[in-house]
Amino acid sequence: MREDAESLDIRDVTANWVNAEVLARQIDDRIKALADLSDTPLFFGRLTYLHAPGAEQAEGAEGEQFYIGRRHVHDAEGDPMVIDWRAPVSQPFYRASKKDPLDVSLRRRFGYTGGDLTAYEDEHLMDPAEAAATSKLLQQEIERPRVGPMRDIVATIQPEQDEIVRSGLGGTVCVQGGPGTGKTAVGLHRVAYLLYAHRERLARTGTLVIGPNKSFLHYIEQVLPALGELTVRQGTVDDLVAHVEVRGTDEAPAAVIKGDARMAEVLRRAVYSHVTMPTEPVMVVRGSRRWRVPAYELEAIVRELLDRDIRYGAAREALPQRIAHAVLVQMERSGEAPDDRVQDAVARNTAVKAAVKAVWPPVEPAKLVLRLLTDADFLAAHADGILDEDEQKTILWALPGSGKRAVRSVKAAKWAAADAVLIDEATDLVQRTHSLGHVVLDEAQDLSPMQYRAVGRRCTTGSATVLGDLAQGTTPWATRSWDEALAHLGKSEGVIEELTAGFRVPTDVITYASRLLPHIAPGLTPVASVRENPGFFDLRETAGTAEVVAACEELLRNEGSTGLIAADARIPALAEALTAAGIGYIDPGEETTVDTRLTLVPASLAKGLEYDYVVLDEPQAVVDGEPDERTGLRRLYVALTRAVSGLIVTHTAPLPAQLA
Repeated sequence: MREDAESLDIRDVTANWVNAEVLARQIDDRIKALADLSDTPLFFGRLTYLHAPGAEQAEGAEGEQFYIGRRHVHDAEGDPMVIDWRAPVSQPFYRASKKDPLDVSLRRRFGYTGGDLTAYEDEHLMDPAEAAATSKLLQQEIERPRVGPMRDIVATIQPEQDEIVRSGLGGTVCVQGGPGTGKTAVGLHRVAYLLYAHRERLARTGTLVIGPNKSFLHYIEQVLPALGELTVRQGTVDDLVAHVEVRGTDEAPAAVIKGDARMAEVLRRAVYSHVTMPTEPVMVVRGSRRWRVPAYELEAIVRELLDRDIRYGAAREALPQRIAHAVLVQMERSGEAPDDRVQDAVARNTAVKAAVKAVWPPVEPAKLVLRLLTDADFLAAHADGILDEDEQKTILWALPGSGKRAVRSVKAAKWAAADAVLIDEATDLVQRTHSLGHVVLDEAQDLSPMQYRAVGRRCTTGSATVLGDLAQGTTPWATRSWDEALAHLGKSEGVIEELTAGFRVPTDVITYASRLLPHIAPGLTPVASVRENPGFFDLRETAGTAEVVAACEELLRNEGSTGLIAADARIPALAEALTAAGIGYIDPGEETTVDTRLTLVPASLAKGLEYDYVVLDEPQAVVDGEPDERTGLRRLYVALTRAVSGLIVTHTAPLPAQLA
């Protein structure tokens, strides 16, 4: 298939160089999408149907068998050899059971080692003599060691995951899932499915995956290309709102207020405060004639534009045309017959331009936000009845009489991340943000209401997949409920699904970590591990970093990756100890190698990552590293649930009481 694409000659089928360039790029993308992956087999399953799908299920009718794989594969004649996992005929591979076989008489799973076929396993779904049993190959695939970036899960998708993956493009889905329930994989595979089912539409409108940080995006970036999907953009919320350079940081109280949804109304008031009602008429001179639009008529035009609630910039562009139309009405009454060219000329008239500038001046979003944050009177005027006096003081950069120098320009300002989100909101008030066809938002529980609004603007005419775990919210403004989050996103009609079966974290580890749930997210269902291997779990009281390093050395004797997770403040000391012991390590997001399989992970960057084995250093230090106890316990919950096969918890200080 790849060779066919490489051999295509487009010289005689394109009308011009533009068409040739576009077609050449499409062919190049096709070739990239068909790249071989040495350790990724073309198929992982086979279905034998009792009857041919779609055919009449008549007595004696012959069935049909299909190989199921990551990609569609056809032979030289174009006949299918492997069916894409996203095709309707493949769905029973994930959904069929002894109770509901879906006309499948045999499901076969194939096992691979390094790309070589090494095993297969059959389930006779319609044979009453064969008891239902857990697939050994499926279990082995779930428990396979994690080395390198995240991989696809097409061979192991579970029925409850498949329902979410194949839900339609029109609806927004929110997935609450505890550690190891596969919510990130489900979200990525949902994108792949939607691109398969609605390729033309999403090719026009675009798709975007939003993650919490660059390390996380690097970890997941190969999943979609491995499925042949190369067009999905990836980024963070900070990337979306990068209107200014972020060089500063906020104290938590200021960040919480700036992230509050009430700021949207403050900004709206501030933007539209620039509109002033006209008090003077407009006099348009054309040739020997003068045309006068009185102030009361101008005011009616301005009020009508305000009442329509269109974007500030769009209304400003419409205003000169409305004034010009009023002039044309007068011309027609006097017996003239002006056309559209005359209206455009009047709209460009100097007097009309001057009136528009006075009544509806241009607004620069960054300058507007800068003024709100530095001018106490301007903020008070537009936050009246929304933010109280203390809240206003909290977000002001410099209070009168503080002795701090005023910030005089957008470039000189030390913008914080929350400020960039405010600028994005103001930018949307002036000019509508481009909407995509589908957005996947992962680790959503850490977003502020204003950040949700920023993401929602990117899918106003599309849909979203929201992924997260309320128990892992580690920001002061962490999401309190998914209903509230969907409302801020502008997707109140979204469906909330919950995944509770854990495929990644071993039973002993998730049971220990779940002791924290009553303190950090009461009401959430604890994750129930479906892994047959209970995993390795050990609590060790240590005398210093030497024993932490020894625990790392012990785990590195196993196959797979190892992560050393610690409070951010302890990372330099641990890095020094590892170097002194001659143990190489990498930073989060970097790929492991045969020689270097240890990652040194600050607790603040652990979210979304996973390792075969984990050493968690000083749980109490992880808790103490956050501004409040609940956030610290949530950070600890995240750190405790990064292990796939085993966890060693080392501590010199006493453990948090909530783990007792």
